Amino acid sequence: MKIALIAHDQKKDDMVTFTIAYKAILENHDLYATGTTGTRIMEATGLSITRFRSGPLGGDQQIGAMIANNDLDMVIFFRDPLTAQPHEPDVSALMRLSDVYDIPLATNMGTAEVLLKGLEQGFIDFRLIAERRLK
Repeated sequence: MKIALIAHDQKKDDMVTFTIAYKAILENHDLYATGTTGTRIMEATGLSITRFRSGPLGGDQQIGAMIANNDLDMVIFFRDPLTAQPHEPDVSALMRLSDVYDIPLATNMGTAEVLLKGLEQGFIDFRLIAERRLK
């Protein structure tokens, strides 16, 4: 499974805490992240992560391109809804692409936990989702 990890500045500590807690699940998958988020996760967990540019410098668009090319299975994006983001159009486009291509998208820790627990327990069969996307 290919999973993208993204966090706005005010949510990066939450993402690091989350990835530490769910390292045992995440280490079994291919991980992708935007710049600083990826670096912080790698430093805290030792997880192997393919890093893209930071969000404002095109990282969100790089992850969006993976979605459009059917090359990503899940996005965990801890957004900060209380702070204006200079790259908000990129964030909106990423969320829209997730909806268009039926990519599970968690924008908060509670939903991300449900997705990872479902993945771990086999309650979510992402192969079926991927097959549906290809039709």
